[in-house]
Amino acid sequence: MTLPAPIKKALSFLWPKTLASQLVVLLLIAIFAAQALSIAIFHDERRIAMVAAARDNLLARAVNIAELLEDTPEALQDRVLEASSSRYAVFWIGDTALAPEPGDSRFEKRLEGYVTRQLNGGQTAHVNIHADEKRGPRQWRGDRDDKPSWRDVPKQERPKDLRKIMNKPEDLSLSIRLADGRWLNVATSYRPPPGALIPLLVQLALTAIAAVVIIGLAVRRVTRPLKDLAVSAEKFGRGEDLEPLVPSGPREVRTLTSSFNEMQDRLTRFVRDRTRMLAAISHDLRTPITSLRIRAEFIDDDENREKMIETLEEMAAMTEATLRFAKDEAQAEDVESTDLGAMLESLAGDQQDMGNACSVKISGPITLSCRPVALKRALRNLVENGIRYGEAVAINATREAEMIVVRISDKGPGIPEDRLKDVFEPFVRLEESRSEETGGIGLGLAISRSIIHAHGGTITLQNLEEGGLEAEVRLPIG
Repeated sequence: MTLPAPIKKALSFLWPKTLASQLVVLLLIAIFAAQALSIAIFHDERRIAMVAAARDNLLARAVNIAELLEDTPEALQDRVLEASSSRYAVFWIGDTALAPEPGDSRFEKRLEGYVTRQLNGGQTAHVNIHADEKRGPRQWRGDRDDKPSWRDVPKQERPKDLRKIMNKPEDLSLSIRLADGRWLNVATSYRPPPGALIPLLVQLALTAIAAVVIIGLAVRRVTRPLKDLAVSAEKFGRGEDLEPLVPSGPREVRTLTSSFNEMQDRLTRFVRDRTRMLAAISHDLRTPITSLRIRAEFIDDDENREKMIETLEEMAAMTEATLRFAKDEAQAEDVESTDLGAMLESLAGDQQDMGNACSVKISGPITLSCRPVALKRALRNLVENGIRYGEAVAINATREAEMIVVRISDKGPGIPEDRLKDVFEPFVRLEESRSEETGGIGLGLAISRSIIHAHGGTITLQNLEEGGLEAEVRLPIG
């Protein structure tokens, strides 16, 4: 069964997002469901058992009193009956039976059979039940109105003890015929205790509170190091230098933290070694390239000499660009809270000072935690690419949910759809000429992507319908 979209959305909004709150909610649901099922099954068992035991005790006591009265002088019988009566049951002797007819229900007949078997003299016993204990203390059987009641006993025949229960719900009437023809009448208003709803609710509340406190503390012990691990992973993904985390919590979490520390150390050493090697290769290439250029000057063939010098100059430029990239990667710049709007306005102002068309639009103040020098270089590369190929550039920065979106669009010819991702690879140039001035080295977008990814962001290119290319940069806030 598929839920409607609005209901799904509401449930998704109400459902807690953290592991601790989800576990607590699930535990509470389990507790309430178990308690509700237990109450539904067992809430009447205690009351039914108590009323059954009370009736059995009442019937046994009535049999004993009937036998006792047979051997008791008539002058003492009233005292015996008065002593046997209680606030819930009254015994008296009358000429007429309180229950003149045997009960017709199966349960009444069963009780009558029990009483008759207990009587040694085989006396007659009539039992009438006026309430059904399975229906609760206040729900009386409507089909019992035709049964005789102690309220039908004439006032002159009512014993004084009967007044104790006259205003209470009638439960059971018993009449045992004595040897002299009179009847031992028993009237009872015993009812089972009312359902204990408040104690059950209190018990449920205490159980829920205890479960929330215990599970909350236990889950907090687990989730705190996981939260620290998530924060460190995010910062590490942005290229920040972090101290190793101190393992804490359960064994599984401590193992995960130790593995993360080892991974962080290995990746850091790998990146540093790669950057150091790249810088060393680029530095060492300077000397042979310079030597070849000097030798090329002595070539007599003018055409070959110019082509070789052009190629060597291009190689030198690529080497210098690679060396600058490696140095920037090796430089550990601190993360600072930066006004991104001011940074973009500064970039646009630099282009305007050089006579280039560059506009900027900032939607409100935007503050970002970043490495400002590196991020400014990445954005400058995008702006300069737009100026080089599209002549005019428009910068638009907005804040969307938990992301900052910077869109840099130009009026150029765009890029073939199948080459949109290729331009981010190092030394890839779509401009077919070999001129550095028109085509560049091919590292600008690669450097920009590397820097933006180091900040935990993404960069994508798309061709605009009205013409031109748009670079969209998304950076997380924090």
